[in-house]
Amino acid sequence: MYAVVEIAGQQFKVEKDQKVYVNRLDGKEGSKISFDNILMLDNSGKIVLGDPVVKGASVQAKIVKHLKDDKVIVFKKKRRKGYKVKNGHRQALTQIVVENILEKAVKAKAKTETSKTDAPAKKVAAKKPVAKKTATAKKPAAKKTATKKTVTKK
Repeated sequence: MYAVVEIAGQQFKVEKDQKVYVNRLDGKEGSKISFDNILMLDNSGKIVLGDPVVKGASVQAKIVKHLKDDKVIVFKKKRRKGYKVKNGHRQALTQIVVENILEKAVKAKAKTETSKTDAPAKKVAAKKPVAKKTATAKKPAAKKTATKKTVTKK
């Protein structure tokens, strides 16, 4: 079983007991977190697609540690101009382990939603008819004549 989940603005394909490096998450090492933005589930060939997310499904994970990625060097140069800039940074990451992928009876949720929509709708107050405004014909703007420039000879 695997799921496509959105974590911190990025999409990951995760399976149970998989280690994933994601952008830094709030939370202490050893704490458990749950992700509800499940875009797709695959349970032994039975695929459930979200619209945009699968309702009721979640992925439970545990934060293993916070760390920094390898250094990335950003070097900018414009040739023949004497312009050189060297910058770098180390991305802050969080290592998580996926502990469980829960489907949580997706079909049962869908049935309860349809029963809620069968409830009688509230009565809406009748709207008063609006009188139509008569459109006045607009006159086209008068064209301006171009003035000729005088050329002086030297």
